[in-house]
Amino acid sequence: MATLVVIDDHPIWRDALSRDLTEAGHEVLACVGDARGALTAIGQMRPEVAILDLQLPDRSGVAVLRELGEDTATEVLVLSASGESDDVLEAVKAGARGYLVKSAGTAELLEAVERVAAGDAVFTPGLAGLVLGEYRRLATAGADERRPSLSERETEVLRLVATGLTYKEIAARLYLSHRTVQNHVQRTLSKLQLHNRAQLVRYAIEHGIDEDA
Repeated sequence: MATLVVIDDHPIWRDALSRDLTEAGHEVLACVGDARGALTAIGQMRPEVAILDLQLPDRSGVAVLRELGEDTATEVLVLSASGESDDVLEAVKAGARGYLVKSAGTAELLEAVERVAAGDAVFTPGLAGLVLGEYRRLATAGADERRPSLSERETEVLRLVATGLTYKEIAARLYLSHRTVQNHVQRTLSKLQLHNRAQLVRYAIEHGIDEDA
């Protein structure tokens, strides 16, 4: 069973949630209705889980998440009326471990609390795919940013290598010397940390360089 702080600006909802959690065997250390109280309660009581609404009167729940940062040992489960993708992604990026909409049933909420306390990521059905898709997009973007920078000529030579042309044929196509083509290939191998022509071709195909105009 977990120790919790409940943060919601609606007293009736807050009290009902606290009652359900207590009846399930959890220990509710505090119930607060604003961001300032949330930060104070979490800082002083150090609960295992904070159940956090995004709509608070003084600051947003996302602002609370950002101020808590990575130093807190408290896992945060957002419980919000909003299932909008922007709200979900913003909360997760700010540090939320889980995200449920308020239409979730009591059993679903209690299971989410236990899983979040154990360090699992929990989302309302339909939202997990959204979050996973966004992290995949960010990972792809990060990979593109880390992609070594090739000069225009190096990219051109790499594209022709990927089409199967020999160095002599590439030299004739680009009006370069055979040695110059070799030098471009060697610099490209060094930049990409590859070792041979076969790896160059595979790299070009994987990154769509063989298809560039």
